[in-house]
Amino acid sequence: MRTVVVDGPRSIRVETRPDPALTGPEGAIVAVTAAGICGSDLHFYEGDIPIPGSVALGHEAVGTVVDAGPHVRTVEVGDRVMVSSVAGCGARLGCATRDPVTCSAGLQIFGSGVLGGAQADLLAVPAADFQLLKIPDEISTEQALLLTDNLATGWAAARRADIPFGGTVAVIGLGAVGLCALRSALAQGAATVFAVDRVGGRLQRAAAWGATPIVAPAAEAIIAATGGRGADAVIDAVGTDASLTDAIDAVRPAGTVSVVGLHDLQPFPLPRPALPVTQYHAADDHRAGAAHLAGIDSAAGIPPARRRRHLHHQNAVGRSGHGLRAGRGPVR
Repeated sequence: MRTVVVDGPRSIRVETRPDPALTGPEGAIVAVTAAGICGSDLHFYEGDIPIPGSVALGHEAVGTVVDAGPHVRTVEVGDRVMVSSVAGCGARLGCATRDPVTCSAGLQIFGSGVLGGAQADLLAVPAADFQLLKIPDEISTEQALLLTDNLATGWAAARRADIPFGGTVAVIGLGAVGLCALRSALAQGAATVFAVDRVGGRLQRAAAWGATPIVAPAAEAIIAATGGRGADAVIDAVGTDASLTDAIDAVRPAGTVSVVGLHDLQPFPLPRPALPVTQYHAADDHRAGAAHLAGIDSAAGIPPARRRRHLHHQNAVGRSGHGLRAGRGPVR
């Protein structure tokens, strides 16, 4: 099979590898129909996260089940399925509440070195009854792909931001996840959403969706716009020292900062004055979010034609990585 691999900073290629085998009687093999390129893949591409040898990339996939172990009950060969980007054991504490991030056996992520990458012809999926979700007929491939990570992550980021009905929210970073968080915040009751980024096209799209665009850094403008109070909640969809500092400076006392951006490996100097007055959440519960959102995808008011990041053929992966970093290609 073909699979996209990265083996160092800006060194990415399509490699031919043996077809994967079932991981066990509870596993399945999915023929990948569509895969997404996540902003977090850039951490491998740019060398922010060290990798041993080469890593098969990708954790966003939709496809068709082509093989299933004898213990698999919820899907069968021929089913069109979405793959949870975060994998759990499917049985222990955490997974029992459909939240693999808190799996007591430890979470795993496709395309990060342990499990196979989703930007491939075939993907081996352990605990298939837990990791795979059959796609309803009324949901398109593009919509389903969004549910594997971007929309589920954006929805979780907004849900864990403790947004009061009619409240004020700031979303820092308007890539695919940030824009989904923006729309999710509105769907969950926010009256005002400040959309923060430096890319003009992203800010224009956010404004068209009803948000107030602000060029980063935004804390000063948000404080002024809220009469000195600050936002009730801030969602950081970037995860850098600069964005985290901006989020903390922009949130009101006793507000919530929901961090969904993948931070680097360096410690973040959390300012002492902010400790007693602000809540912090790392938002990430893909499996439960995807299952829930599969039923309200259209009702959330997020048009699929305008929310999906680029889909790329494997032969175009090098150009895709450069485009994502330049801010040209996260969302159509």
